[in-house]
Amino acid sequence: MASTRTETRPVNYPTAAGGTVVSTVPVGAVYAEGSPLDWGASLVEGAVVLDETVAPNAPWSAVVRTGHVLTIVDVGGNQSADCLLYDADDPEERYSVPDTLAWQGNAYVRTGTVLRSSEGRPLMTVVANEVDRQDTIGGACGKESNTLRYGHHVMFQHGCRENFLAEAGRRGLGVRDIVSNLNWFMNVPVEADGALGIVDGMSAPGRRVAVRAETDVLVMVSNCPQMNNPCNDFNPTPLRMIVVEPAPVAGDSRSAHAARTAKEGA
Repeated sequence: MASTRTETRPVNYPTAAGGTVVSTVPVGAVYAEGSPLDWGASLVEGAVVLDETVAPNAPWSAVVRTGHVLTIVDVGGNQSADCLLYDADDPEERYSVPDTLAWQGNAYVRTGTVLRSSEGRPLMTVVANEVDRQDTIGGACGKESNTLRYGHHVMFQHGCRENFLAEAGRRGLGVRDIVSNLNWFMNVPVEADGALGIVDGMSAPGRRVAVRAETDVLVMVSNCPQMNNPCNDFNPTPLRMIVVEPAPVAGDSRSAHAARTAKEGA
């Protein structure tokens, strides 16, 4: 079982000057003083096995074990949490946008959505959600796309792709492992004519989404640094990541212990 780390306030991360680089994103895109922050709590009751803060602009990753539930808290509101999922035992099997959307017949991610892999198998299920719809078609920002969309004056601004690459490297993954992603709390409406747009968010401080692991899943998140469109309300704020092992329910074969035992015996 993962070690427990419980925090209710932001982490003071060391800076590059102190010898440790915690984000590939240049210093500057930080939330305004006095921004309302709501650190929330897990959407699902259970024993906390991991509780971590993701600083604005920074990457994060962890393995969520079978049956455990990850709650992502939008601490400051309207903060996009770009997300990739991998089978922890075989990262070649990873989150698939087309499989997820085709199986459910809907462009949005909502409560009950099964997040499927490139093999069509369930990776995680959205078990609770405080935002009407979550995005999985808007993609991730990066230096190249920023330059194309907003001009060469932003070419130095790293984005979620750079965060993903940095975190992937720590997990033994590389460029070929970065695929189309989820965007928790980002609002990308699909218009009647099929047009897409990144518009003002639908979230608020403390809003949450909870996903249950259907197998051991490596979850990778970029706390989006984008400052050229409203996906982060032009005010990047922290995220809180809480993993719990739900209490066993009599007769419920989905308990974490039962699910993990079944997998190990397969």
